[in-house]
Amino acid sequence: MLDLKFVRENPEIVKENIKNKFQDSKLPLVDEVIELDEQNRTAKQEGDALRAERNKLSKQIGALMGQGKKEEAQEMKKNVTDASEHLAGLEEKERELEEKIKKIMMTIPNIIDPSVPIGKDDSENVEVERYGEPVVPEFEIPYHTEIMESFDGIDLDSARKVAGNGFYYLMGDIARLHSSVLSYARDFMINRGFTYCIPPFMIRSEVVTGVMSFAEMDAMMYKIEGEDLYLIGTSEHSMIGKFIDTILPEEKLPQTLTSYSPCFRKEKGAHGLEERGVYRIHQFEKQEMIVVCKPEESMDWYDKLWQNTVDLFRSLDIPVRTLECCSGDLADLKVKSVDVEAWSPRQKKYFEVGSCSNLGDAQARRLKIRVSGEEGRKYFAHTLNNTVAAPPRMLIAFLENNLQADGTVKIPEALQPYMGGTKALMPKK
Repeated sequence: MLDLKFVRENPEIVKENIKNKFQDSKLPLVDEVIELDEQNRTAKQEGDALRAERNKLSKQIGALMGQGKKEEAQEMKKNVTDASEHLAGLEEKERELEEKIKKIMMTIPNIIDPSVPIGKDDSENVEVERYGEPVVPEFEIPYHTEIMESFDGIDLDSARKVAGNGFYYLMGDIARLHSSVLSYARDFMINRGFTYCIPPFMIRSEVVTGVMSFAEMDAMMYKIEGEDLYLIGTSEHSMIGKFIDTILPEEKLPQTLTSYSPCFRKEKGAHGLEERGVYRIHQFEKQEMIVVCKPEESMDWYDKLWQNTVDLFRSLDIPVRTLECCSGDLADLKVKSVDVEAWSPRQKKYFEVGSCSNLGDAQARRLKIRVSGEEGRKYFAHTLNNTVAAPPRMLIAFLENNLQADGTVKIPEALQPYMGGTKALMPKK
Protein backbone atom coordinates (compact mmCIF):
# COMPACT_ATOMS: atom_id res chain seq x y z
CA MET A 1 0.00 0.00 0.00
CA LEU A 2 1.33 3.41 -0.99
CA ASP A 3 1.69 6.42 1.27
CA LEU A 4 -1.39 8.60 0.72
CA LYS A 5 0.79 11.72 0.86
CA PHE A 6 2.91 10.28 -1.98
CA VAL A 7 -0.22 9.70 -4.09
CA ARG A 8 -1.47 13.21 -3.36
CA GLU A 9 1.85 14.81 -4.32
CA ASN A 10 2.74 12.48 -7.23
CA PRO A 11 -0.50 11.49 -9.01
CA GLU A 12 1.12 11.27 -12.46
CA ILE A 13 3.83 8.90 -11.20
CA VAL A 14 1.16 6.68 -9.65
CA LYS A 15 -0.89 6.72 -12.87
CA GLU A 16 2.14 5.91 -15.01
CA ASN A 17 2.91 2.98 -12.73
CA ILE A 18 -0.66 1.71 -13.16
CA LYS A 19 -0.27 1.95 -16.94
CA ASN A 20 3.04 0.05 -16.76
CA LYS A 21 1.19 -2.74 -14.98
CA PHE A 22 -1.53 -2.71 -17.67
CA GLN A 23 -4.27 -1.99 -15.12
CA ASP A 24 -5.80 1.05 -16.83
CA SER A 25 -9.17 0.40 -15.21
CA LYS A 26 -7.61 1.56 -11.94
CA LEU A 27 -6.54 4.97 -13.29
CA PRO A 28 -9.71 6.78 -12.09
CA LEU A 29 -8.98 5.56 -8.56
CA VAL A 30 -6.08 7.97 -8.24
CA ASP A 31 -8.19 11.09 -8.75
CA GLU A 32 -11.00 9.57 -6.70
CA VAL A 33 -8.82 8.89 -3.67
CA ILE A 34 -7.26 12.36 -3.87
CA GLU A 35 -10.75 13.90 -3.88
CA LEU A 36 -11.85 11.73 -0.95
CA ASP A 37 -8.68 12.68 0.92
CA GLU A 38 -9.43 16.38 0.35
CA GLN A 39 -12.96 15.89 1.72
CA ASN A 40 -11.59 13.99 4.69
CA ARG A 41 -9.02 16.64 5.52
CA THR A 42 -11.68 19.35 5.24
CA ALA A 43 -13.94 17.37 7.59
CA LYS A 44 -11.06 16.93 10.04
CA GLN A 45 -10.27 20.66 10.00
CA GLU A 46 -13.92 21.51 10.59
CA GLY A 47 -14.05 18.92 13.35
CA ASP A 48 -10.93 20.29 15.01
CA ALA A 49 -12.41 23.78 14.90
CA LEU A 50 -15.65 22.52 16.45
CA ARG A 51 -13.77 20.70 19.22
CA ALA A 52 -11.82 23.85 20.01
CA GLU A 53 -15.03 25.90 20.05
CA ARG A 54 -16.76 23.33 22.25
CA ASN A 55 -13.86 23.31 24.71
CA LYS A 56 -13.91 27.11 24.79
CA LEU A 57 -17.65 27.17 25.45
CA SER A 58 -17.31 24.54 28.18
CA LYS A 59 -14.80 26.70 30.01
CA GLN A 60 -17.06 29.73 29.67
CA ILE A 61 -19.99 27.72 31.06
CA GLY A 62 -17.90 26.79 34.06
CA ALA A 63 -17.01 30.44 34.61
CA LEU A 64 -20.65 31.57 34.29
CA MET A 65 -21.80 28.90 36.73
CA GLY A 66 -19.15 30.08 39.16
CA GLN A 67 -20.52 33.60 38.87
CA GLY A 68 -24.06 32.37 39.48
CA LYS A 69 -25.20 33.21 35.93
CA LYS A 70 -27.14 29.99 35.44
CA GLU A 71 -29.47 31.21 32.69
CA GLU A 72 -26.58 32.39 30.53
CA ALA A 73 -24.79 29.09 31.24
CA GLN A 74 -27.87 27.10 30.21
CA GLU A 75 -28.15 29.07 26.95
CA MET A 76 -24.51 28.38 26.22
CA LYS A 77 -25.01 24.68 26.97
CA LYS A 78 -27.43 24.54 24.03
CA ASN A 79 -24.62 25.81 21.80
CA VAL A 80 -22.35 23.07 23.16
CA THR A 81 -25.04 20.45 22.46
CA ASP A 82 -25.47 21.73 18.89
CA ALA A 83 -21.70 21.66 18.38
CA SER A 84 -21.49 18.10 19.75
CA GLU A 85 -24.24 16.88 17.43
CA HIS A 86 -22.58 18.52 14.44
CA LEU A 87 -19.25 17.04 15.51
CA ALA A 88 -20.74 13.54 15.79
CA GLY A 89 -21.97 13.85 12.20
CA LEU A 90 -18.53 14.98 11.05
CA GLU A 91 -16.81 12.12 12.87
CA GLU A 92 -19.12 9.62 11.19
CA LYS A 93 -18.35 11.24 7.84
CA GLU A 94 -14.62 10.97 8.61
CA ARG A 95 -14.96 7.25 9.37
CA GLU A 96 -16.83 6.64 6.13
CA LEU A 97 -14.30 8.61 4.10
CA GLU A 98 -11.35 6.86 5.75
CA GLU A 99 -12.87 3.45 5.00
CA LYS A 100 -13.36 4.39 1.34
CA ILE A 101 -9.82 5.77 1.15
CA LYS A 102 -8.34 2.63 2.73
CA LYS A 103 -10.21 0.36 0.31
CA ILE A 104 -8.94 2.28 -2.71
CA MET A 105 -5.40 2.57 -1.36
CA MET A 106 -5.30 -1.20 -0.91
CA THR A 107 -6.24 -1.58 -4.58
CA ILE A 108 -3.75 0.87 -6.13
CA PRO A 109 -0.59 -1.15 -7.00
CA ASN A 110 2.78 -0.53 -5.40
CA ILE A 111 5.41 1.43 -7.35
CA ILE A 112 7.60 -1.06 -9.21
CA ASP A 113 11.38 -0.76 -9.26
CA PRO A 114 12.78 1.09 -12.33
CA SER A 115 14.74 -2.05 -13.29
CA VAL A 116 11.56 -4.13 -13.79
CA PRO A 117 10.97 -4.93 -17.50
CA ILE A 118 7.64 -3.65 -18.86
CA GLY A 119 5.39 -6.42 -20.12
CA LYS A 120 1.75 -7.55 -20.04
CA ASP A 121 2.07 -11.02 -18.53
CA ASP A 122 4.43 -13.90 -17.70
CA SER A 123 5.04 -14.56 -21.40
CA GLU A 124 7.13 -11.36 -21.39
CA ASN A 125 9.29 -12.27 -18.37
CA VAL A 126 13.01 -11.98 -19.09
CA GLU A 127 15.62 -14.68 -18.55
CA VAL A 128 18.51 -13.38 -16.46
CA GLU A 129 20.99 -16.23 -16.05
CA ARG A 130 21.35 -20.02 -16.23
CA TYR A 131 23.11 -22.17 -13.65
CA GLY A 132 24.24 -25.67 -14.56
CA GLU A 133 24.13 -27.42 -17.90
CA PRO A 134 20.64 -28.62 -18.91
CA VAL A 135 20.87 -32.21 -20.13
CA VAL A 136 18.44 -34.29 -22.18
CA PRO A 137 19.44 -37.95 -21.72
CA GLU A 138 19.31 -40.48 -24.54
CA PHE A 139 16.65 -42.50 -22.73
CA GLU A 140 13.04 -41.35 -22.39
CA ILE A 141 12.05 -39.58 -19.17
CA PRO A 142 8.58 -40.75 -18.01
CA TYR A 143 5.95 -38.42 -16.58
CA HIS A 144 6.74 -37.70 -12.94
CA THR A 145 3.84 -39.74 -11.54
CA GLU A 146 5.06 -42.74 -13.57
CA ILE A 147 8.51 -42.37 -12.00
CA MET A 148 6.93 -42.23 -8.55
CA GLU A 149 4.70 -45.23 -9.31
CA SER A 150 7.76 -47.29 -10.25
CA PHE A 151 8.78 -46.95 -6.59
CA ASP A 152 5.23 -47.56 -5.30
CA GLY A 153 5.59 -43.97 -4.16
CA ILE A 154 2.28 -42.29 -4.96
CA ASP A 155 -1.43 -43.10 -4.70
CA LEU A 156 -3.63 -40.53 -6.42
CA ASP A 157 -6.71 -42.75 -6.70
CA SER A 158 -7.09 -43.18 -2.93
CA ALA A 159 -6.46 -39.48 -2.37
CA ARG A 160 -9.16 -38.66 -4.90
CA LYS A 161 -11.64 -40.81 -2.95
CA VAL A 162 -10.66 -39.23 0.35
CA ALA A 163 -10.28 -35.55 -0.60
CA GLY A 164 -10.93 -35.10 -4.33
CA ASN A 165 -8.69 -33.91 -7.13
CA GLY A 166 -5.54 -31.99 -6.25
CA PHE A 167 -4.47 -34.23 -3.37
CA TYR A 168 -2.09 -37.21 -3.09
CA TYR A 169 -0.64 -39.91 -0.89
CA LEU A 170 3.16 -40.13 -1.05
CA MET A 171 4.48 -43.51 0.00
CA GLY A 172 7.71 -45.29 0.91
CA ASP A 173 10.96 -44.01 -0.64
CA ILE A 174 9.22 -41.09 -2.36
CA ALA A 175 7.63 -39.93 0.90
CA ARG A 176 11.02 -40.24 2.60
CA LEU A 177 12.68 -38.31 -0.22
CA HIS A 178 10.02 -35.59 0.18
CA SER A 179 10.76 -35.24 3.90
CA SER A 180 14.52 -35.42 3.35
CA VAL A 181 14.46 -32.55 0.87
CA LEU A 182 12.58 -30.38 3.38
CA SER A 183 15.00 -31.28 6.18
CA TYR A 184 17.95 -30.54 3.93
CA ALA A 185 16.43 -27.21 2.90
CA ARG A 186 15.86 -26.33 6.57
CA ASP A 187 19.48 -27.01 7.52
CA PHE A 188 20.75 -25.32 4.36
CA MET A 189 19.10 -22.07 5.46
CA ILE A 190 20.11 -22.44 9.11
CA ASN A 191 23.70 -22.77 7.92
CA ARG A 192 23.25 -19.48 6.08
CA GLY A 193 22.35 -17.71 9.31
CA PHE A 194 18.56 -17.87 9.21
CA THR A 195 16.50 -18.67 12.32
CA TYR A 196 14.27 -21.72 11.95
CA CYS A 197 10.59 -21.27 12.74
CA ILE A 198 7.37 -23.28 12.57
CA PRO A 199 4.52 -20.75 12.37
CA PRO A 200 0.72 -20.92 12.78
CA PHE A 201 -0.92 -22.57 9.79
CA MET A 202 -4.02 -20.35 10.09
CA ILE A 203 -4.18 -16.56 10.19
CA ARG A 204 -6.80 -13.88 10.76
CA SER A 205 -8.28 -11.74 8.00
CA GLU A 206 -6.36 -8.62 9.06
CA VAL A 207 -3.11 -10.51 8.42
CA VAL A 208 -4.38 -11.88 5.08
CA THR A 209 -5.24 -8.40 3.80
CA GLY A 210 -1.94 -7.15 5.18
CA VAL A 211 0.23 -9.53 3.19
CA MET A 212 -1.60 -9.83 -0.15
CA SER A 213 -3.94 -8.10 -2.55
CA PHE A 214 -7.69 -8.78 -2.63
CA ALA A 215 -7.33 -10.53 -6.00
CA GLU A 216 -4.68 -12.92 -4.63
CA MET A 217 -6.77 -13.54 -1.53
CA ASP A 218 -9.81 -14.56 -3.56
CA ALA A 219 -7.80 -16.82 -5.87
CA MET A 220 -5.77 -18.56 -3.18
CA MET A 221 -7.16 -18.64 0.35
CA TYR A 222 -9.40 -21.20 2.01
CA LYS A 223 -11.56 -19.69 4.78
CA ILE A 224 -12.52 -21.58 7.93
CA GLU A 225 -16.31 -21.49 8.06
CA GLY A 226 -17.73 -19.57 11.02
CA GLU A 227 -14.36 -18.21 12.17
CA ASP A 228 -12.10 -15.29 11.30
CA LEU A 229 -9.37 -17.69 10.17
CA TYR A 230 -7.81 -18.65 6.83
CA LEU A 231 -5.51 -21.56 5.96
CA ILE A 232 -2.16 -20.17 4.86
CA GLY A 233 -1.12 -20.43 1.21
CA THR A 234 2.53 -20.06 2.25
CA SER A 235 4.28 -19.55 5.57
CA GLU A 236 5.32 -16.09 4.39
CA HIS A 237 1.81 -14.99 5.39
CA SER A 238 2.10 -15.92 9.05
CA MET A 239 5.84 -15.12 9.21
CA ILE A 240 5.36 -11.52 8.10
CA GLY A 241 2.23 -11.40 10.24
CA LYS A 242 4.43 -12.24 13.25
CA PHE A 243 5.53 -8.60 13.25
CA ILE A 244 2.08 -7.02 13.00
CA ASP A 245 1.68 -3.75 14.92
CA THR A 246 5.26 -3.78 16.25
CA ILE A 247 8.07 -1.24 16.49
CA LEU A 248 11.39 -2.98 15.91
CA PRO A 249 14.61 -1.43 17.26
CA GLU A 250 16.87 -0.66 14.32
CA GLU A 251 19.69 -2.66 15.91
CA LYS A 252 17.49 -5.80 15.81
CA LEU A 253 17.38 -5.69 11.99
CA PRO A 254 17.54 -7.55 9.77
CA GLN A 255 15.17 -10.27 10.93
CA THR A 256 16.06 -13.34 8.85
CA LEU A 257 13.79 -16.34 9.31
CA THR A 258 13.28 -19.66 7.53
CA SER A 259 10.03 -21.48 8.11
CA TYR A 260 8.38 -24.81 7.43
CA SER A 261 4.65 -25.18 6.82
CA PRO A 262 2.00 -27.03 4.89
CA CYS A 263 0.39 -24.76 2.31
CA PHE A 264 -3.22 -24.75 1.11
CA ARG A 265 -4.34 -23.15 -2.15
CA LYS A 266 -7.50 -23.08 -4.23
CA GLU A 267 -5.40 -22.97 -7.41
CA LYS A 268 -8.11 -21.46 -9.58
CA GLY A 269 -7.38 -21.50 -13.29
CA ALA A 270 -6.79 -23.70 -16.32
CA HIS A 271 -5.44 -27.22 -16.00
CA GLY A 272 -3.55 -28.94 -18.77
CA LEU A 273 -1.16 -31.89 -19.12
CA GLU A 274 1.49 -30.41 -16.85
CA GLU A 275 -1.13 -29.59 -14.21
CA ARG A 276 -1.84 -33.29 -13.62
CA GLY A 277 -0.07 -35.39 -11.01
CA VAL A 278 1.47 -33.27 -8.25
CA TYR A 279 2.45 -30.21 -10.26
CA ARG A 280 -0.47 -27.98 -9.24
CA ILE A 281 -2.25 -29.14 -6.11
CA HIS A 282 -4.35 -27.88 -3.21
CA GLN A 283 -1.99 -29.03 -0.46
CA PHE A 284 1.79 -29.15 -0.31
CA GLU A 285 4.69 -28.44 2.04
CA LYS A 286 7.35 -25.81 1.75
CA GLN A 287 10.46 -24.36 3.30
CA GLU A 288 10.33 -20.55 3.02
CA MET A 289 12.61 -17.63 3.86
CA ILE A 290 11.60 -14.10 4.84
CA VAL A 291 13.52 -10.95 5.71
CA VAL A 292 12.42 -7.80 7.53
CA CYS A 293 15.05 -5.11 7.06
CA LYS A 294 15.89 -1.43 6.66
CA PRO A 295 14.78 0.08 3.30
CA GLU A 296 18.32 0.76 2.12
CA GLU A 297 19.25 -2.91 2.58
CA SER A 298 16.28 -4.56 0.86
CA MET A 299 17.76 -4.84 -2.63
CA ASP A 300 20.95 -6.45 -1.27
CA TRP A 301 18.80 -8.98 0.58
CA TYR A 302 16.72 -9.55 -2.54
CA ASP A 303 19.84 -10.73 -4.39
CA LYS A 304 20.93 -12.90 -1.46
CA LEU A 305 17.54 -14.58 -1.21
CA TRP A 306 17.18 -15.78 -4.79
CA GLN A 307 20.84 -16.84 -4.79
CA ASN A 308 20.10 -19.12 -1.81
CA THR A 309 17.53 -21.01 -3.89
CA VAL A 310 19.85 -21.28 -6.87
CA ASP A 311 22.63 -22.64 -4.64
CA LEU A 312 20.33 -25.20 -3.00
CA PHE A 313 19.11 -26.60 -6.32
CA ARG A 314 22.62 -26.73 -7.73
CA SER A 315 23.79 -28.65 -4.65
CA LEU A 316 21.25 -31.32 -5.68
CA ASP A 317 22.48 -31.45 -9.30
CA ILE A 318 19.44 -29.64 -10.70
CA PRO A 319 20.10 -27.00 -13.43
CA VAL A 320 18.12 -23.80 -12.91
CA ARG A 321 17.64 -20.37 -14.37
CA THR A 322 16.42 -17.05 -13.01
CA LEU A 323 13.61 -15.19 -14.74
CA GLU A 324 12.91 -11.50 -14.09
CA CYS A 325 9.15 -10.95 -13.71
CA CYS A 326 7.81 -8.18 -15.93
CA SER A 327 5.52 -5.40 -14.70
CA GLY A 328 2.28 -7.12 -15.70
CA ASP A 329 3.25 -10.34 -13.92
CA LEU A 330 3.93 -8.63 -10.57
CA ALA A 331 1.29 -8.88 -7.86
CA ASP A 332 0.12 -5.45 -6.71
CA LEU A 333 2.25 -5.34 -3.54
CA LYS A 334 5.51 -6.34 -5.22
CA VAL A 335 8.32 -3.94 -6.12
CA LYS A 336 10.45 -6.52 -7.90
CA SER A 337 10.34 -10.29 -8.32
CA VAL A 338 12.36 -13.10 -9.85
CA ASP A 339 11.27 -16.69 -10.48
CA VAL A 340 13.67 -19.59 -10.10
CA GLU A 341 12.93 -22.25 -12.69
CA ALA A 342 14.30 -25.80 -12.75
CA TRP A 343 15.22 -27.74 -15.85
CA SER A 344 12.83 -30.50 -16.94
CA PRO A 345 14.60 -33.08 -19.15
CA ARG A 346 11.24 -34.61 -20.04
CA GLN A 347 9.66 -31.34 -21.21
CA LYS A 348 12.99 -29.99 -22.49
CA LYS A 349 12.26 -26.66 -20.84
CA TYR A 350 12.39 -24.90 -17.49
CA PHE A 351 9.45 -24.66 -15.06
CA GLU A 352 8.88 -22.58 -11.95
CA VAL A 353 9.95 -24.01 -8.60
CA GLY A 354 10.22 -20.82 -6.54
CA SER A 355 9.70 -17.09 -6.48
CA CYS A 356 11.64 -14.32 -4.72
CA SER A 357 9.95 -10.97 -4.07
CA ASN A 358 10.80 -7.56 -2.63
CA LEU A 359 7.62 -5.88 -1.40
CA GLY A 360 9.19 -2.62 -0.25
CA ASP A 361 7.19 -1.18 2.65
CA ALA A 362 3.79 -2.28 1.28
CA GLN A 363 3.19 -5.12 3.75
CA ALA A 364 4.77 -3.18 6.59
CA ARG A 365 2.50 -0.19 5.94
CA ARG A 366 -0.60 -2.41 5.96
CA LEU A 367 0.47 -4.34 9.07
CA LYS A 368 2.05 -1.37 10.87
CA ILE A 369 5.53 -2.89 11.08
CA ARG A 370 7.74 0.05 11.99
CA VAL A 371 11.36 0.57 12.91
CA SER A 372 12.69 2.83 15.64
CA GLY A 373 15.83 4.50 14.32
CA GLU A 374 18.22 7.17 15.55
CA GLU A 375 16.77 9.92 17.73
CA GLY A 376 13.47 8.04 17.90
CA ARG A 377 12.75 8.36 14.17
CA LYS A 378 10.03 5.90 13.11
CA TYR A 379 9.77 4.46 9.62
CA PHE A 380 8.27 1.41 7.90
CA ALA A 381 10.43 -1.68 7.41
CA HIS A 382 10.89 -3.46 4.08
CA THR A 383 9.83 -7.11 3.72
CA LEU A 384 11.02 -9.83 1.36
CA ASN A 385 10.19 -13.50 0.84
CA ASN A 386 11.50 -16.40 -1.21
CA THR A 387 10.89 -20.11 -1.66
CA VAL A 388 13.69 -22.38 -0.44
CA ALA A 389 12.11 -25.61 -1.64
CA ALA A 390 8.50 -26.61 -2.27
CA PRO A 391 8.02 -30.32 -2.77
CA PRO A 392 6.34 -32.15 -4.33
CA ARG A 393 6.86 -29.80 -7.32
CA MET A 394 10.52 -29.68 -6.42
CA LEU A 395 10.48 -33.51 -6.46
CA ILE A 396 9.51 -33.42 -10.13
CA ALA A 397 12.73 -31.58 -10.94
CA PHE A 398 14.73 -33.81 -8.60
CA LEU A 399 13.43 -37.09 -10.01
CA GLU A 400 13.74 -36.07 -13.66
CA ASN A 401 17.29 -34.74 -13.28
CA ASN A 402 18.57 -37.63 -11.16
CA LEU A 403 16.81 -40.49 -12.98
CA GLN A 404 19.18 -43.04 -14.49
CA ALA A 405 18.70 -45.23 -17.58
CA ASP A 406 18.05 -48.34 -15.43
CA GLY A 407 15.18 -46.61 -13.58
CA THR A 408 17.15 -45.89 -10.41
CA VAL A 409 17.29 -42.36 -8.99
CA LYS A 410 20.66 -41.06 -7.90
CA ILE A 411 20.79 -39.39 -4.49
CA PRO A 412 23.27 -36.46 -4.57
CA GLU A 413 25.94 -36.53 -1.89
CA ALA A 414 24.49 -33.53 -0.02
CA LEU A 415 21.18 -35.35 0.50
CA GLN A 416 22.53 -38.80 1.36
CA PRO A 417 22.80 -38.17 5.16
CA TYR A 418 19.08 -37.30 5.21
CA MET A 419 18.29 -40.57 3.38
CA GLY A 420 20.17 -42.77 5.84
CA GLY A 421 23.22 -42.97 3.60
CA THR A 422 21.22 -44.22 0.61
CA LYS A 423 23.03 -43.44 -2.65
CA ALA A 424 20.28 -44.48 -5.05
CA LEU A 425 16.60 -45.36 -4.98
CA MET A 426 15.82 -48.77 -6.49
CA PRO A 427 12.51 -49.11 -8.37
CA LYS A 428 9.98 -51.68 -7.20
CA LYS A 429 8.54 -52.13 -10.70
